[in-house]
Amino acid sequence: MDVIADLASYPQWSDGITEVTVLSESDGRPATARFELASGPIKDTYELAYDWRGDDHVAWHLTRGDMLRAMDGSYDLSEQPSGQTEVRYRLVVDVKVPMIGMIKRKAEKVIVDTALRGLKARVESTESTDPTGG
Repeated sequence: MDVIADLASYPQWSDGITEVTVLSESDGRPATARFELASGPIKDTYELAYDWRGDDHVAWHLTRGDMLRAMDGSYDLSEQPSGQTEVRYRLVVDVKVPMIGMIKRKAEKVIVDTALRGLKARVESTESTDPTGG
């Protein structure tokens, strides 16, 4: 969850995110943030509001976007008996411009796959530089 909560680092591992500004915090974690997105034909500045529940759940929803109508989602983390962490990622994205359903579904799949692959790589690189393995 530490990697997920470090919004300022997203441009380093999340494809398409070029800048993140935390606008407000609550209990040491981001409450609202502004994102700059440049991913293929979609370029946008949008803001998200966050709801954190401990170290195993975070949800967010879009509060403002130029091209985006929705960017709502969540991460749910659960430790497995193997010691690994299972990540469940939910995301609803909608844009203000009309888009054919098939293209929209393909774009959603790319966004989810890219986000999870980036998160996994970031966590693994962080663990490899942490002498405690944490």
